[in-house]
Formats: sequence, C-alpha cells, structure tokens
Amino acid sequence: MSQNETLHLFLSCASGVEPWLEQEVRAILPKTHTEALRGGVAVKSNAEGVMKLNLESRLAQRVLIELIDGPYRHEDDLYTLARKIDWTQWITPAHTIRVDIVAQRSPLQSLNFTTLRIKDAICDVMREATGERPSVDTRHPDLPIIMHVGPEYATIYVDSSGEPLFKRGWREDKGDAPLKETLAAAMLAAAGWKGTPETGGALLDPCCGSGTIAVEAAQIACGMAAGMQRRFAFERQLPFVPLRGRFQAIKQAAKDREHAPAVPIFCSDVAFRMVDFARRNAERAGVAQYIQFNGGDALERPAPELPEGMPGTVMLNPPYGERIEVRGKAGVQSMSRDAGGSEARDGGDDFFPRLAAHWKRAYTQNPAGWTAWLLCPDMKLPSKMRLKESRKIPMWNGPIECRMFKFELVAGSARKEKSAPDPEASGI
Repeated sequence: MSQNETLHLFLSCASGVEPWLEQEVRAILPKTHTEALRGGVAVKSNAEGVMKLNLESRLAQRVLIELIDGPYRHEDDLYTLARKIDWTQWITPAHTIRVDIVAQRSPLQSLNFTTLRIKDAICDVMREATGERPSVDTRHPDLPIIMHVGPEYATIYVDSSGEPLFKRGWREDKGDAPLKETLAAAMLAAAGWKGTPETGGALLDPCCGSGTIAVEAAQIACGMAAGMQRRFAFERQLPFVPLRGRFQAIKQAAKDREHAPAVPIFCSDVAFRMVDFARRNAERAGVAQYIQFNGGDALERPAPELPEGMPGTVMLNPPYGERIEVRGKAGVQSMSRDAGGSEARDGGDDFFPRLAAHWKRAYTQNPAGWTAWLLCPDMKLPSKMRLKESRKIPMWNGPIECRMFKFELVAGSARKEKSAPDPEASGI
C-alpha cells in the first residue's frame, strides 16, 4: 500500500446515524467521495485520510480498510480468498493478529471454524514468506481483521482503529448503563448543535450521569479532535510506519485549532456521586473549566441564566433500560424493560409529566428560547408529557430502539426549525 494509493474504506456506525456520519466525513475530508449505506458510510481516500478519520470522527465506530472481496460457497473458498492477500505488507511475524467474522444470512455452518480457516490462511502466507507465523492476541492485536460474509460474497477488512472509536480515552468513571460517546455525539449532530450561539446556543444536560453529553459538547465547542487522547491500531501496522511523522503533524494541527467555547455548557444530576464522576471525566478530557457542574433534581433546578439573546438547548438521555434508578422529586423508583421490550415502572410514573410541567414553568422565560431534546424508547412519551413534539428521530441506544423527541420550550409560537437531516422523513 503506497501513501497515495486510493483505499476503499467503510466507517461503521450505529443504525440511524448514517446521514450525520456522511456529513462529518465530508467535513473532515472535503471533496472526498462518500456513500451512506446501511450501518455506515463508504469512503474513498488514502492513508492520510485513514489517520484523519480515526483522529477526528465522533460518530464512527471503526475505520475499516477493504483489502479484497469475492464470491464463496464454503470455508475453503474463504481460505483461498484470504491467501490472495500479501500479509507481509501489513505485519511481521512479531506482530499479533485477531480475526472476527460478521455474518448476514450466510450459509456457513460454523463461524468459529471459519475464523480458524482465515487465521490459517494468514499464518500460511506469513510462514511461506518468512518461515515464521504471527501470534493471536484477542485483546490488543496489532492487526485486527474483520471478514464480512453475506449470502454469496465475502469482504476482508483491516480494522485501522483497534479499540472502538467510542473509547476516547477520558471516561474512566462510569455509572449504570453509561451512554456511549458516539451516541452522545450523534444526539448533538441530530439536533444540529455545533457549539455556537447560532447552532443551538448554550447546552444543558440535567440528567448528566457520568457527563458524556456535556463532555462531548464541550469538546465540539472547543474544536477538539475526538481521538486526541487515545492510540489506534494503524500506528502499529507496516503501511503507516513511514507516516508516523505525518500523523504527528496532523495531531499538532488539530491541537493548534483548539479554542475556548463561545457558549456556556451546564450539567447536573440528582446523584452528587455522578456529578463528581462527570467532573473527573471532564478533567481528563481537558474541558472541565468550560462546564458548570451542579447537583440537584431535574424537576427542581431553575433554568441557567444565559447571555442576552442566546438560545439554549436541553439534551438528556433519561433513565431507562436495565433497572436504572430514577431518584429525586419523582421518588425512588426503578424502570425496566420486559422481555417484549415494553417499558415498566415500579411507581413514580409521573416523572416525565412533572418534567414537562417544570420545563413549562422554568424554561419559557428566555426571550431567545430553549429547545429540549430527549432520547427515550417510549414512543408514546409526548402524550405522557402532554407536549407536542416538533420532530422525532429514530436512534438506537445499543439494542434499544429509541426516538429523539424535540420539544420547543417557547412561550407563544414555536421558533423556526433549523435545517438538519431527518432520517424519519427520508425513510431511514
């Protein structure tokens, strides 16, 4: 692989995030050919593009480099396909590998056996070329390899990211069911919030947990690269070794563009322990000085005071899912989802109606207005809150299908909608 060779890349993402990931890729690599597909975005770029995408993307899960594809009927065909790749261009026998199989409607009987056959193919190529074979490391391999097998065709990728890109390197303190950093970034992207007075204004998360939304927002407002505090698998792969100096220059350029935010960011939680977690995570992320942390109940805290003429955005991922406690004014209660996916609450079913009532009292006084975005799996949430949503966007929180509901917290007529891609409207 040469430095300027055109590479076929696939950036994977959570379902529903594809249109915003495509926008993000175009911002990172202007004039680059992209195509939004199910589960990610296809990109044509080069080795430098691989490095920039890993460093900058907030929405992608991984940056995969396509090596080869072809038809197959059984495991021997996949072994032959993997042997066509010159693996000596990627690793030496001193490097480690890991193979993962992703199957969709595949006729293969055993994915474990298929994984072993692909490992055999790689090791056979290396042994024939060098007399030695690489070792397997299932935790931190130098060369993670992903094979996608469909009904008739298979594709082999090198994973240039290593650990998933949601692992930014700053979140060590976590609560129950923490929100992934990539999902927090997707919520901000879907809301059109970009950290300026004109794109959402101030930001508040009143159920901040370990602070993921606030930290992601602060880094966006400061122009920080998402992956600045972590390492990537490509840094250990042979095609990128000559580009180490270039990667350091890319990182330095990203560091040089950082700036103080133009909008205030607030986060609070009823659990003071979680506020402490959020503060420590923000310190590791380098943005603690730009976030105002508070304890207190989301049903009682007044709206923050904002600079004159500045709108505000409330964004929250309230408790739901596997036995998450909701405390504070709604009382100690718990929520769970039954086997059929429906939501059940042990008392305190008035949390959301009371939250809406609090918003009407406390958040309609700002002349520039507040807008609330709430991620929830309950499709009937607006009627329970007695509010009319102005938008609802499909989004997945892991295996849980959710909607992002938008509510205008403005006395009188609603403000004009800001333009942003709407997956539901486009049929995604």
